[in-house]
Amino acid sequence: MGMWELVIVFIVGLVVLGPERLPVAIRTVSRWVKTAKSLANSVKAEISEELRVHELHENLKKAEQQNLKDLSPELQDSLSELQKAAQSVTHSYKKNHTDTPNNHPIDEKK
Repeated sequence: MGMWELVIVFIVGLVVLGPERLPVAIRTVSRWVKTAKSLANSVKAEISEELRVHELHENLKKAEQQNLKDLSPELQDSLSELQKAAQSVTHSYKKNHTDTPNNHPIDEKK
């Protein structure tokens, strides 16, 4: 919307809603717009992450088919990124798993 369209909408809103209710209506509409933008951004980020994971998965399949020999630099980067992610998950699992005696959680409140 351009400047003149906003002026016309403001004048129509002022006539229809009156000067008392117009600021409340503007705040309500701005909250809706912010909520919609935040929802759209979160969906966009989620889709982007899923596409990245899918691309890494496809690259891993290609690497397995080539028996991890003569990999292109892109595939090698994807493979190393996947290995780092797997190691971080394994390390966090081992840390949580070995924190408790006998490798099982104990409820100390009993």
